[in-house]
Amino acid sequence: KDAAGGDDSVLMDRESVKSPKMKELYSLVGRVAESHVSVLILGESGVGKERIARMIHQLSPRAKEPFVVVDCGSTPAGLLESELFGHTRGSFTHAVSDKKGLIETADRGTLFLDEIGNISVEMQVRLLRFLEDRKIRRIGDLKENSGDWRVIAATNSDLVEDIKAGNFREDLYYRLRVVTLNVPRLRDRKEDIPTLAEIFTQTYARQHGAQSVKLPDEAT
Repeated sequence: KDAAGGDDSVLMDRESVKSPKMKELYSLVGRVAESHVSVLILGESGVGKERIARMIHQLSPRAKEPFVVVDCGSTPAGLLESELFGHTRGSFTHAVSDKKGLIETADRGTLFLDEIGNISVEMQVRLLRFLEDRKIRRIGDLKENSGDWRVIAATNSDLVEDIKAGNFREDLYYRLRVVTLNVPRLRDRKEDIPTLAEIFTQTYARQHGAQSVKLPDEAT
């Protein structure tokens, strides 16, 4: 299975990667991080899209502000709107108190929308309006609140094909992909496998209180 591997500090060490594709990606990340534009990160499951998003945040002027992850793939469609935008007390059954949404929590920081290709058409409309107006309104509330967000989205889906099939809005796609980053598969950057194997080995040894292990060359 492809994996990014390691912790964030390892990923930020460009000297530790050998593959040209990853060196190019890190160079792009460094340039994109300085701006506030929306970013769409593409790649197969397990390639490390969230870690790239965290790297962008950590290298950006927003580094000291929140980095909020929204798992659009596992959050039920009926709950996603409340999770993102929050709600007011009594706005629906079981809404016993006001709740701040994850977008509001990410104010001045970075909002990471993971597996964006899985959201419903209805949520696509609500999200598009948020990206256009930069305002949010809790479910059941009458007023809108402005904020300052950097939005990064990620998906393993082919959104272009989803657009052709009528499953994803083209206008939302272009709002999200001001800059597009493609994370290469591990099998396409085999030069990094020895370094990643060493990282994994040393990390697990520390976690389990074991002595450091040196992998033989033939193992990688």
